[in-house]
Amino acid sequence: MADLADLPTADQAPPRSPVDDLIPGAMPPPDFDPLADGILMDHQKAWIADQSPLKLAEKGRRTGVTFAEALDSTLIAAAAKSAGGDTTYYIGDTKEKGLEFVSVCANFAKVVAKELLSVDEFLFEDVQEDGSSKQITAYRIRFGSGHQIVALSSNPANIRGLQGRVVIDEAAFHRNVAAVIDACNALLIWGGTIRIISTHNGNLNPFNELIKETEAGQYDYSIHTITFDDAVENGLYERVCLMKGTEPTPEGKADWYRTIRRAYGSRVEAMREELDAIPREGEGVLLPLAWIEACSTPKYRVVRWQPPKEKFGGRDFVHWPKEAREAEMAAFLRREVAPLLEDHAEKSRTWFLGEDFAMRQDRTCLPMGFVDQQLKRHVPLIVELRECPYDQQRQALFWLVDLVAELGRFGSGILDANGNGMALAQEAAQRYGPERIVELMPSDQWRRETGPRFRAAFEDGTILIPADKDIRDDLRQLQMIGGVAKMPKSIRTEGTDGGKRHGDAAVALWNFHAASFNETLPVYAYEPVRGVARGAMDGPDNDDPDDRGWWRPPVGVRIGSGGLI
Repeated sequence: MADLADLPTADQAPPRSPVDDLIPGAMPPPDFDPLADGILMDHQKAWIADQSPLKLAEKGRRTGVTFAEALDSTLIAAAAKSAGGDTTYYIGDTKEKGLEFVSVCANFAKVVAKELLSVDEFLFEDVQEDGSSKQITAYRIRFGSGHQIVALSSNPANIRGLQGRVVIDEAAFHRNVAAVIDACNALLIWGGTIRIISTHNGNLNPFNELIKETEAGQYDYSIHTITFDDAVENGLYERVCLMKGTEPTPEGKADWYRTIRRAYGSRVEAMREELDAIPREGEGVLLPLAWIEACSTPKYRVVRWQPPKEKFGGRDFVHWPKEAREAEMAAFLRREVAPLLEDHAEKSRTWFLGEDFAMRQDRTCLPMGFVDQQLKRHVPLIVELRECPYDQQRQALFWLVDLVAELGRFGSGILDANGNGMALAQEAAQRYGPERIVELMPSDQWRRETGPRFRAAFEDGTILIPADKDIRDDLRQLQMIGGVAKMPKSIRTEGTDGGKRHGDAAVALWNFHAASFNETLPVYAYEPVRGVARGAMDGPDNDDPDDRGWWRPPVGVRIGSGGLI
């Protein structure tokens, strides 16, 4: 581990690179060429020059190692067998990366090998260990030499029985990188080669374990460590300017460097891991990106509310009259939320609720979902409230529960009872019964009991959530700290709307998932009386007990002359 005092920071001068040799403050001369020494930077050249059978790169993000590997794979696939040519199998952590890699190789083939190749999508027969097989989507280009470059999924069974070169990209973020590596080792028997490339994903990730074991002499991998600063020193900034069509200057490089490092804010460990190739001391992120994206679908939605900018009598929304605030929220719920829930209405369906509470910053997040016949958790709707007054948070929460109870049944919910959330959680428990509403102040014991099951849902694909960048990024903030899954207190990210987030959706989805296992309790169902419909909750005075004719006590609770008994 490097001495912390020697590690780069946002406030230091960036590493020297070709642009620093220009006259200070002057524009580059007309003949300045950042590619004078070729398209590759020094660390990329070193990667290609190393022809070890086993080779791995621990890298900072966007340092160009995969780009260099694409060029190398193209040259090798274009060569005849007698000249060392071979087929390359690329295994990325997402299908999209596989398509991108093959497309880059096709461009290189046109320029370098003078072959005009098209990318073919085909069904690859993936033979499993038990002898069965399944068809998976794959991409390839085929060269005149007879060799191919093929992009496959990250399933370890893909590799067994293949022959050629294997490139595992972003290995630390694969579902089961240890199994992928084990499957690749069989290729060495017949002269195959393995290239493993990745940013780190925690100290105890199998990728980092492989590096440490190699350094201890247990493996024969050749290790390349390539940091963001290494790439800057080798001309990364100049190439960025070339791609953007801007003039590189020392002052511009200093601003660019500072902006990139400051983008991590207080998340110093994340910056060290992603830029300086230093794995986090914790056990890394709880949920790899590939898992989250595999469990995301555009069919499910996130609906967001924030205070209207219009003023009422010169006042901001929080100081509007009660009736006006309630009418504004009710209109939003009827217009944006009700149709989405009604699309999934089934009388036999039991709904569950998770919640993470916030007021002045971050988001209150309310996922609503159900469990299907195959025990898969579905979250067709997440409601997010930004800078929402307490009364409207209560209005929205009660409205959601009452609507799903009308459409089907309400099982249970877990609500954040920290800080100001305690009051809302308590009111919900009073309204729907403490056996249905958990007022949660999570302990490490609770996290140990529910965290592994939440993680397994993404690993096994047994949860389906909305495809949304903010939701994805929130889930990526969950970390293993001291053997326990947690949302670090220091985490602060910026949402797509420019507001601050603290992993709000991740905490709320975790609470939903835990609540969805509470299926043994009686359910709260909607039973209209005296002709009262759910519209009664849409207007003023919805807190008045006399207006709640639709309410019924929890099953097993009797009402006597003196009230609940």
